[in-house]
Amino acid sequence: MKTIEYLPVGVCSRHIRISVEDDGTVAEIAFTGGCHGNTQGVAALAKGMPIGEVIARLKGIDCKGKGTSCPDQLAKALETLA
Repeated sequence: MKTIEYLPVGVCSRHIRISVEDDGTVAEIAFTGGCHGNTQGVAALAKGMPIGEVIARLKGIDCKGKGTSCPDQLAKALETLA
């Protein structure tokens, strides 16, 4: 299992910790900061999914015209592993 720490840019969350199984499946995601209900929901939905599928579903999601979002930042973090 591999765990990475990611510092999001341009969003309310301040930190994302992601654990990925050796087969490329998301094992755990924990956001620090941001909209707790939303980040907790995104983390729960992504758990057990292949990282490529998570990236495909979340990349490019915008929050309030910021050009990014917590889900988009999660995708960017996972891209560092893909």
